[in-house]
Order: sequence, then C-alpha cells, then structure tokens
Amino acid sequence: MERKIDKFLKKWQKDILRKPLILYGPRQIGKTFTILDYGKKEYKNVVYFNTENNEEILELFTKEKSTEKIILELSLLSGETILKEDTLIILDNLTEPEIAKGLKLFGSKHSKYHFIVITSSREKITAFKGEELQFKGMTEMDFEEYLWAHNEKSLANLIRECFTKKKTCPFHKVALDLFQEYLMTGGLPEVVIATINGSSVEEIDAIKQKAINVYKSEIAQNKNLIDIPRGIEVLNSIPNQLKKENKKFQYGLIGLGKRAKEYESSIEYLIKNQLIYRSYKIKTVKSPLSSCKEKDSFKLYLPDDGILYSMLHLNYKKLVSDEKIKETLYENHIAKTLVESGYALYYYQSEGKAEVNFVIQNRLGQIIPIEITTKAKSKAKSLSVFMKKFIVQQAYRITENNFSTRKEVRYIPIYSVFCINETKI
Repeated sequence: MERKIDKFLKKWQKDILRKPLILYGPRQIGKTFTILDYGKKEYKNVVYFNTENNEEILELFTKEKSTEKIILELSLLSGETILKEDTLIILDNLTEPEIAKGLKLFGSKHSKYHFIVITSSREKITAFKGEELQFKGMTEMDFEEYLWAHNEKSLANLIRECFTKKKTCPFHKVALDLFQEYLMTGGLPEVVIATINGSSVEEIDAIKQKAINVYKSEIAQNKNLIDIPRGIEVLNSIPNQLKKENKKFQYGLIGLGKRAKEYESSIEYLIKNQLIYRSYKIKTVKSPLSSCKEKDSFKLYLPDDGILYSMLHLNYKKLVSDEKIKETLYENHIAKTLVESGYALYYYQSEGKAEVNFVIQNRLGQIIPIEITTKAKSKAKSLSVFMKKFIVQQAYRITENNFSTRKEVRYIPIYSVFCINETKI
C-alpha cells in the first residue's frame, strides 16, 4: 500500500548528505512492512536484521569502529552482498543505544551505505540523539492514505482540490460514506487490509483487540513498575472521558480518590510513545499559544479512530444515529489528524463555559480556531465570540456539509481535515 512516508524516503535516498535514518512510531502502524516494501521497489537488494535480543549485532556495533568491517560482518551474517548506494540495510526493533551510537560512524563520514533503523520506543529516542543521525516519525494511515488503499486516489485528490480552491465537492456523499467506514476501521494497516479483503466484523474486531493488547504491552515496557497499571488505567478511561459533555480529563473517572500526582508520569510516558495525544486548555490567546496553556487542564485522545470505535463497543447503527457518539469520534479524529500534521493542540474555554474545540498555531504564527458543528450543535456560537474577543481573522468550522465560506469562517467537511497541514487559509 502506498504511504505518505514514501515521498520522504525517496528524498532521503537521493540526499548526497544522507545519514542513517531512525524511523520511530507505535507498533502495528506498518513501519517494517512499509520499509521492506520500499526497499524491494527502490533498491537492488535489502538486508534485514531484527536487533531485539540480537547479541551479535549489539557486539558488532559496540566494538567495531571501522565502517567497512561492520559492512563485511553484516554481509557475512546475512549471506548477502551489501552494495554501496544499492543495498538497503534495515535494523528493526532498536532499543539499544549502543547500536545507535555505532551507527553514527556512517553519519559522520557521508557514507554511501543506506541504513534505516526502526523503533517503536520513542521515549528512548533521546538516547539515540546526535547530528550524525536523521529522525522521522510515522503514524497510522490517515483518511487520505485510506482512500489510496481503496483505489480512491482520484477522490483524495479532488478533496484536496476542493479544499484549496474553496469549491464544493461533487462527490460529497461518497466521501462522507467512506469517511464513516474509516471511523469504524481506523488506520492500522492490518485492519485496513482485512476490510479490503472482506473480513467479517468479528475478524476485524479481533485484529483491533490484538492492537489494543499491543498498546498495553508497550506500556509494560515502562521502567517504573508502579506506572504500568496506572498507564493501562489511563488508556482504558479515555473512551469514557471523551463521551462526557465536558471532555476535560478527570482522574475521578479512573477511580474514587485518584489524584493527578499519581498519574503524571504515566500520562507523560503514553504521550512520549505516541499512545495518546493531549490538548491543553487555554483561557486567553496570545503568541505563542504554549504560553497560555493550563498544565492541569487537558483532554486526552487516542491515535487511532478504529481503536476508539472498538473501545466504545459501537456498531454502525449506533454511529450514524447517535449524534453525541458521532461528535466524540469526530473530535478524536480531528485531534489525532492535527497532531499528526505537526500541530500542538489547545482548546479554549471561557469562564462562561463557551468552548472552541481546537485552537492551533501554524509556522507563520497565525492562530486558527476550529469548531465542530453537528446536528446537535448546529447553532454553536462560541467560535464567533472567540473571533471577536481575540480579533482572529480566520477560522474553520468542521461539519458534515459540503465546502463553503461565510465571511471569515471556512466550513469544511469532516472528511477533509487531513488537508489542514500547515496550509495557509
């Protein structure tokens, strides 16, 4: 399946100052499959090593200081000839800083050998840091990639065109129906493939449950044993937190007498490892938005819509008929899409409880409020009040309706959120 990261990989491959690439992201999002597939298409051969509990690889990169000797040993271990510029060397499941340290030899001498290292432990990335290495994050498939997988690339391109040119989409209903399917499926490649292959609802649910268990196994890698059960409690509580009218994270929903101090490090661990995303509350607006955040008031979201759908125990009938549930899924989708597009998340709530779902700031410093408008909230006025109070010139309302513009507010359909990617309004 085509992934957006393929474009980045082509640029990295051709870079004359190319450095070993460390690709990080949660398990189950298709990192290994994508890199292997790219290697087979773009290189003469691929050499793959699983570094997990691999003492030979660890010893090689720890003790050997000659790049040519390392390559020779890797050739012997794999039984493959490693060619300059023409072989992709993949080191999977990296957790050992010593291997990353050894890789720096290939980044300091403008080596002609191509290394991609894959890790799911973003928290450990800090131990790998160095100017001799390049880093790239990866996430699950967004809605645009989902359309590509369903042979709907022309529709994806049309949605982008309608967003850019501010015109209505002639296939609005088709796009909205496919988006509803995406909310149920999510963006984990194994689930998407199963859906394309016509797997049953029960089979798809089993795959998603396996992914949820993998998330929990990732939490179990936390070195602080006390934080392991607390991290799982936080993860399990998020669906109920998002179902509330006030979606601010409340420790009391985890259990009676639970306190913020007990869960701070668990939440930080989940965020660092891309297992959850956070949006901070702001009561005022100035640049940078990070200076306005209230550290103790925030919402938490899941990085995959299909996982949230399963954790809420939903079915299609419930999704299309329950406006509150739909709003919950829409809000999670917008949050995770914005984070994965490079934005820090904030939400505005005044003393009078007027709320704007999201407030973001782009690289140009422009502050952009975003409001969700569903049938249940069709007359929401918070956005207009916010714009007048803080003299904001432009904004988005996310709806189920087609593209339109009214004064300084752009109305865009929920399926087009992936287009908000550092694009000037």
